[in-house]
Amino acid sequence: MRDNPTGTGPKGMSRDQLLALPVSIDLETGNRALGIGRSKGYELAKRDGYPCKVLRVGNGYRVVTADLLNLLGLAA
Repeated sequence: MRDNPTGTGPKGMSRDQLLALPVSIDLETGNRALGIGRSKGYELAKRDGYPCKVLRVGNGYRVVTADLLNLLGLAA
């Protein structure tokens, strides 16, 4: 994981934080888990290029946590 420029610790999420996620998460959380910036994450989701399954719900996006964990090699 990359370092956070504010010096508050590593950017991204720990293994324990990832495993504690609910069934689906908002795109911002998915971006943080993958180390993707906000603009890039929305761009990828909009053009169906996000690296794991994303659902369009109303005006927002939800990331399927099982696919995210599988992509990160943390699937049960």
